[in-house]
Amino acid sequence: MSIYPGRGIHGQVVEAIGRRIVSGQEAPGSTLDLDALEITYDVSKTVVREALKVLAAKGLVDARPKRGTFVRSRSQWSLLDPDLLRWQFEEPSGSGLLDDLYEVRIIVEPAGARLAALRRTEEEVELLAAALAAVDEQADAEAIIEADLAFHRQLLEASHNELLIRMEYIIEIGLRARDLLVHTEGHRDDFLPPHRAVLDAVRRADPDGAERAMRELLEQAAKDEQQIKNRGGK
Repeated sequence: MSIYPGRGIHGQVVEAIGRRIVSGQEAPGSTLDLDALEITYDVSKTVVREALKVLAAKGLVDARPKRGTFVRSRSQWSLLDPDLLRWQFEEPSGSGLLDDLYEVRIIVEPAGARLAALRRTEEEVELLAAALAAVDEQADAEAIIEADLAFHRQLLEASHNELLIRMEYIIEIGLRARDLLVHTEGHRDDFLPPHRAVLDAVRRADPDGAERAMRELLEQAAKDEQQIKNRGGK
């Protein structure tokens, strides 16, 4: 079995079944046939059972006497689980979740930028500048995305709020999916100026300016994404 190489057999089965559930191929309430899963993925019953334990911990499945293992309703899923976030964002129907992501980002990141302007160290300013410079130096879409993720990650780190920093993994998984949508053709001329405005405000310790600049960055990002959707990008 090599559907998802690099994750090990156990991880591959988790990935495969999890994606089937998230995509709706295994509907809520449906019973999973463990013998069929064993045959489908050419693995032992032990591997299947261990994979289902992982999925149960994510809220995707449950087991009951006489009923067997079944798919739980979406309302019971651990939606902030990193794997669930990734599977959902990578689904063709994931655009609705991108809208949810925008709402989360517009709440979290302007506040994070404000705190970063108040609390950042000189070293953190340099790390932000280096991440932005890396974006400017790249032409490959994946490299641009990685540099952009580093910028947003470092901005939250500079807030020095441990709970806010933990929001990073939610934003990062969704931001990667969003960036893949926007940056498939490489550089965008309107991408760097809003980021520079955030950096400049953080550098001069201007919390109002940093918050405003981040809000404007996110509003521009939402417009870019909508334009691509209107052109049939998603």
